[in-house]
Amino acid sequence: MKTGQRQGLLDKLVFAAGLRRWSQAAHAAPDMDIAALRESRNRARRLRAQLDRLIHVAEERLALPMIGNQAFPRPVDADWSWRPELWCGPLRTPGISSVETQSMLGGEATLFHDCVHSELTLRQIRNMREADLAAYGLRMDVFRFDGSYLSLAIDLPQEASQGLKRSHLIRIETIVEMEKPLEIFARLNIKHGPNTEQIVRELPLNEEEIHVEFDLAYTKLNEKRVEKIWLDLIFEGPEMNQVILRDLTFSRRKRAAL
Repeated sequence: MKTGQRQGLLDKLVFAAGLRRWSQAAHAAPDMDIAALRESRNRARRLRAQLDRLIHVAEERLALPMIGNQAFPRPVDADWSWRPELWCGPLRTPGISSVETQSMLGGEATLFHDCVHSELTLRQIRNMREADLAAYGLRMDVFRFDGSYLSLAIDLPQEASQGLKRSHLIRIETIVEMEKPLEIFARLNIKHGPNTEQIVRELPLNEEEIHVEFDLAYTKLNEKRVEKIWLDLIFEGPEMNQVILRDLTFSRRKRAAL
């Protein structure tokens, strides 16, 4: 028997012995003498304090979305799907204040703007809602905004480019919260050789499910030279607003044959 297995068996035996002992004490309590009963009560209280602490922490953690979770609804015929790291697990640097243009949060998300004085903050936050599948979200706070554009670029992994065809549809889904209404546009960029194809869609923020699809049939994509794919989320009129992206997922599927 391996060391880990022996330790696991020993833990089970110790737990069973302890449980049996406290069960016997509870059964004997009505007939105990006062001194023994008082001592048993004090020991039980000390044990209960630690058990209550463990249960409280465990229930809180187990109620949260699982860290690293890549599970989310996707088309049944999807041949690739992905949730970026920012929405999956804790980042080494969880936030940035006075964000300069081209600042990265994690290895895949980059903020672009042309503000002279940056009054922007980005922060990864832990999702707490029962409905959330993503473990983390992204909160962006915008105070005074003296620029003309603000966008968040998400670099897609190399797997998204492999085998990409003009017959593909690329779908993004997101959950957005905001303090006041604004417009968000999603622009898919596909670099192939010296050229870059761009497709722009407005996110339907007034709908319950926020998703858009990019149909590559309307591009001049050179399927043999696809090098890189990234998504720009473009925020129109972001001043004095807080935007939270609770989740962001991608999937790819072939268009149905006509």
